[in-house]
Amino acid sequence: MLTTNPFDAEAYGDKLREECGVFGIWGSEDAAAVTALGLHALQHRGQEAAGITSRHGLHFHSHRAMGRVGDIFAGKSKAVEKLPGEAAIGHVRYATTGETALRNVQPLFADLAAGGFAVAHNGNISNALFLRAEMNRRGSIFQSTSDTEVIIHLVATSTYRDLLDRFIDALRRVEGAYSLVCLTDEGLIACRDPLGIRPLVMGKLGEAIIFASETVALDMVGATYLRSVEPGELVIVNDEGIRSLRPFGNQHRPRPCIFEHVYFSRPDSIVDGTSVYSVRKQIGAELARENTVEADMVVPVPDSGVPAAIGYAQESGIPFELGIIRSHYVGRTFIQPGSEVRHLGVKLKHNANSALIQGKRVVLIDDSIVRGTTSMKIVQMVRDAGASEVHMRIASPPTRHSCFYGVNTPDREKLLAAQMDVAAMCKHIGADSLGFISIEGLYRAVGEQVREEARPTYCDACFTGAYPTTLTDQEDAERKHQLQLAAREFA
Repeated sequence: MLTTNPFDAEAYGDKLREECGVFGIWGSEDAAAVTALGLHALQHRGQEAAGITSRHGLHFHSHRAMGRVGDIFAGKSKAVEKLPGEAAIGHVRYATTGETALRNVQPLFADLAAGGFAVAHNGNISNALFLRAEMNRRGSIFQSTSDTEVIIHLVATSTYRDLLDRFIDALRRVEGAYSLVCLTDEGLIACRDPLGIRPLVMGKLGEAIIFASETVALDMVGATYLRSVEPGELVIVNDEGIRSLRPFGNQHRPRPCIFEHVYFSRPDSIVDGTSVYSVRKQIGAELARENTVEADMVVPVPDSGVPAAIGYAQESGIPFELGIIRSHYVGRTFIQPGSEVRHLGVKLKHNANSALIQGKRVVLIDDSIVRGTTSMKIVQMVRDAGASEVHMRIASPPTRHSCFYGVNTPDREKLLAAQMDVAAMCKHIGADSLGFISIEGLYRAVGEQVREEARPTYCDACFTGAYPTTLTDQEDAERKHQLQLAAREFA
């Protein structure tokens, strides 16, 4: 049975976390080494595990491990040397669906009747449980608890003869979000779901073609950005050249994830043709227009709050200051469950610059509030350092709904904004005032004049609850829950 990885607020700093990042290359003598560099640039998208699969002739070679890219593929590691070939795909992972275990580390690989098939997946299949149960009844044997393996089984059991046709047939059966890079006997395949919820870009390094979750991975390896893979597009690269297919037609209106601009992507990336850094500064400016306050300084919660804080300071005229200093040398493994040091919390990662903020009115800027645990500690830390007032401003609307498209979110009942209004949240975290950017302000910041409620141009379900796809597994779970409640009441 598929299991959902619990949201660990202590370990992750109470942030929403992307599931993963993907990278693929065709036509490079150093394919595995280039892939390792690309994954290093995407490390922020997944820090639990990493893997690379290369292809040499018709032979596939894989290395997957728990940990970070630098520990697995760099330094004294000889892993890259054991991955020959001119084509490779790679993956960095946070778990959103499936347990945290080596068997779920991607790329996943299978020897199919149509040939070798390796896949790396960013996103989440929202009907994976339904499809898995159906295939189990037909005799499929799964080796992992990852939703991605469903795609492999759908390809394996398709009645089409050609591998590409099998792959397209499989994608027509899944719902949810996916950006995929696949390595096959026929070449490298890259694709996005018809709504383009998760990002995927295309670049060139010499004669080699590259696909990656973000443009920053292209920058890391010295590649030139070509374009985004379009929503619903399949791009096939092999020795015969590059071919683009649109098997789903153009009936879908794209809904890329708006949180890529708020938090997920690195600020030096380009998403949907726009600089992430510039958008985050504009979010801060919109936040200042909507949530003014008299204060002495604007202080970001590092590092994710920095660009928005710059924009807020420039728009409001309040000086920008580094009132909180972040330690970059605290690893997750340092905080052990059950240890007394765990309760030191934010102090391990952040420290208030007390000489600067003593007696000052401070505006704290952060990207989001999830459960409120980190916000509470940050506010208290700044108060303890002597601030006379602490005002919290958030560079996204209240997160009131869970994500089912590849983001590690807690259950809705654990989201602070789903349980409290803004006034109650303000009291809960101990701030003098609390303000969020509006959904309309967020759309203005990303370049949209207005959010059309009937036809939004982004996936903003975590803020609005307007999910762009059906959610088969979630709906089934809710029906079962209601039946259980009714059975208990009847008993």
